[in-house]
Amino acid sequence: MECMTRIEPAQEQDAPVLADLVNCHAERNVMLYRDAQSIRDALDRWVVAASYADASLRSGRRAMGGASLMHLTPELAEVRSLVIATEAQGQGLGQAVVQAIAKKGQELGYQQLCALTLVPGFFVQLGFRRVDMENISPKVWVDCAHCPKYEHCDEYAMIRDLVPNPVIRDYSHLKVKMPVRALTLESVAGSPVL
Repeated sequence: MECMTRIEPAQEQDAPVLADLVNCHAERNVMLYRDAQSIRDALDRWVVAASYADASLRSGRRAMGGASLMHLTPELAEVRSLVIATEAQGQGLGQAVVQAIAKKGQELGYQQLCALTLVPGFFVQLGFRRVDMENISPKVWVDCAHCPKYEHCDEYAMIRDLVPNPVIRDYSHLKVKMPVRALTLESVAGSPVL
């Protein structure tokens, strides 16, 4: 019999699997750690790529990856903790998970979806564009203050519109301390702005 994979809402038994996948990458300093309980606490916001042992979708279910939709402001949500198991990479599962997160964001009434990433090209293929870190909600900035990479941030800020002509609050007037080395569009030499 042939395995089948589909994108679906996360289930309780996915939490430890997702935590293991995320933390494997966190050990390499490319993601932030997540524990199984924090994933359980936000389970309704997680989408997974679930692999089934057979096409009947009745047995052998295993989460091969996933991501969560994190509320930031009434207009803006974040794709958080996107991870795909090493053996399942290159099959389009990451793209399918992000598309499912975007659909979920639209259904919940968000106008934009953001991501902080080390791989901006992946998100560009999915309709995101690079922006300065300051263009993302102060909620992200507050979360960033707890990140071990805060003083040497190497991530790119990405935004995708979920509705035509989104109406987004301007946070530029706020005086929130940004990461010292947060990448800005100007600091990324030779990198095209999209």
